Amino acid sequence: MIYLIVAVASYLIGSISFAVVVSSAMGLADPRSYGSGNPGATNVLRTGNKLAAILTLVGDAFKGWLPVWLVGHFGARFGLDATGLATVIALSAIAVFLGHLYPIFFRFQGGKGVATAAGVLLAIHPALGLATLLTWLIIAFFFRYSSLAALVAAVFAPFFQVFLFGPSRISLAVLAMSALLVWRHRANISKLLAGKESRIGDKKKPAAVE
Repeated sequence: MIYLIVAVASYLIGSISFAVVVSSAMGLADPRSYGSGNPGATNVLRTGNKLAAILTLVGDAFKGWLPVWLVGHFGARFGLDATGLATVIALSAIAVFLGHLYPIFFRFQGGKGVATAAGVLLAIHPALGLATLLTWLIIAFFFRYSSLAALVAAVFAPFFQVFLFGPSRISLAVLAMSALLVWRHRANISKLLAGKESRIGDKKKPAAVE
């Protein structure tokens, strides 16, 4: 029963799309209607409203962090052994991430999961999250492509997890999230190869069909 409760609760938390909620609250256009059409912080930044982008980023990261952190810190109180705890952490991580990608509250039209994945990784262990975030920042700083930074960070995240903590069920969850994140960026990969990808800070345009 605990596994079902964790999975459902984590998914519902992940289904809160802060890009849409923040944009609506601040009187901005729906982020699904311009730029990349992705309800995420990078696309919200294309409105020129940095506060809205920051709130979206923090909100999406926090919702990824919260359920995984709660499970990790309180799961043992429900009689879970080390293996059971690792399993429920992995389950929560995948569920909240899927909630962001396919939110039930927004017709399953979600984001690409970068900020939410960062929150999940920070909850699993700060060192894992920080190593992955540093990778993102380095690539973003030098190339100014959010998508490229996300792809590189996603590729490295499973290796960071195994290197820091060894293989486990949590490692499989990190690998699954990374694979999903790369898959969600398949249109961006095509644009990067064609030299048509938008850079960080570009102003909004009507949403492209992807």
